[in-house]
Amino acid sequence: MEFPDFSLAGRKAIVTGASQGIGRGIALALANAGADVAVTSRARERAEPTAAEIRRMGRGAIAVPLDVTELRSIEAMVEAVAGEFGRIDILVNNAGTNIPEEALAVTEEHWDTVVDTNLKGLFFCCQRVGRLMFEQHAGKIVNIASQMGLVGGQLRAAYCASKGGVVQLTKVLAIEWAQKNINVNAVAPTFITTPLTEPMLADEEFRQQVLSSIPLGRVGDVQDVVGAVVYLASSSADLITGHTLLVDGGWVAR
Repeated sequence: MEFPDFSLAGRKAIVTGASQGIGRGIALALANAGADVAVTSRARERAEPTAAEIRRMGRGAIAVPLDVTELRSIEAMVEAVAGEFGRIDILVNNAGTNIPEEALAVTEEHWDTVVDTNLKGLFFCCQRVGRLMFEQHAGKIVNIASQMGLVGGQLRAAYCASKGGVVQLTKVLAIEWAQKNINVNAVAPTFITTPLTEPMLADEEFRQQVLSSIPLGRVGDVQDVVGAVVYLASSSADLITGHTLLVDGGWVAR
């Protein structure tokens, strides 16, 4: 019997939106497991500190600018990474945004900002990297969805729509690309403490509302998410595809 192996030694990975928070944690965790990592952010200088930290860990890393809402930016990013690393084994689509507001107040501009970042950009990153993975006949794609892609959330019409789309898109790509030995999965976190969520969670009333929906009784930390990503990127998850792994403390089970 072979035992689980979570090593990513020799793998080449891309993490979008990796300058801080969950994306930064994922990039560092992939490097800790042995991967060389391309760290992306809208501005290269924002991605560089994470890349530098990975290099101090003894792994290869590059910082690459990426605006996921612009297809030309996606193309340039993939070309840069493929040119540096020679191949792309792992893609983690983490870049995302949210504009909390009541459904009646959502403007076309705000809708497009959220959906283009969370869903359109994610798809075209998958498509562009998927072409390379087709040639390799192998690859792992992990999309960062959200529990809000499976349940409704007030003030999150565009966000829930986009993350629900990520869950369904993950299934479609998993089916279409299985013949090329490409695994496509998603991770769906609950509220995770990051620089972006800290202001919301500092509101005690809001925090208590969140906690009342999490049976395990706490919000998540970045390390709660990164283990799921490393697992799905590893050979131990070779028979898993089209799945959305909830990291939600039981929220959706209620």
